[in-house]
Amino acid sequence: MLYELYSAKLFSLSLKYSKNYAEAQDNLQDAFIAIFENINQFKHKGSFEGWMKRITINTALARYRNQKVFSLNYEELIVQPENDYTDHGIGLQTLLKFIQELPNRYRMVFNLYVLDGYSHKEIAKMMDISEGTSKSNLARGRQILKDKVNTLLHAQSNNSSAQSL
Repeated sequence: MLYELYSAKLFSLSLKYSKNYAEAQDNLQDAFIAIFENINQFKHKGSFEGWMKRITINTALARYRNQKVFSLNYEELIVQPENDYTDHGIGLQTLLKFIQELPNRYRMVFNLYVLDGYSHKEIAKMMDISEGTSKSNLARGRQILKDKVNTLLHAQSNNSSAQSL
């Protein structure tokens, strides 16, 4: 019953932290195993769903730590201006695809910071990296996303121009 109630929500969360659908399924399965094995540790502080989301995120992070994708000790901080593409007609599926295509460490930091609201200090602790590396990874991930979105918008504008001729 628990799986039926929460699998869709937790799968969408898992998908944010995975590079593809199959990996998201693996992360979800591992998360539910951890949830079932540790359900007696839920202290009834906060929501049960929030507790399960935390396990799902930690499961995805553990997979990447085991793959040693966070082996960089320090990266130079790159500051990029903020951009908002919500009004440019880019669909959610396209944005999700672009996020999933980010290099692992950039995707993880981006999701934790932008989508889930963690601070760089919290991310650094969770991923065993420095705060500077977290900030740098976020900036680099944002730049990659910005470049992909701009490329898509440019291609769309060229197609519109060509069709109007």
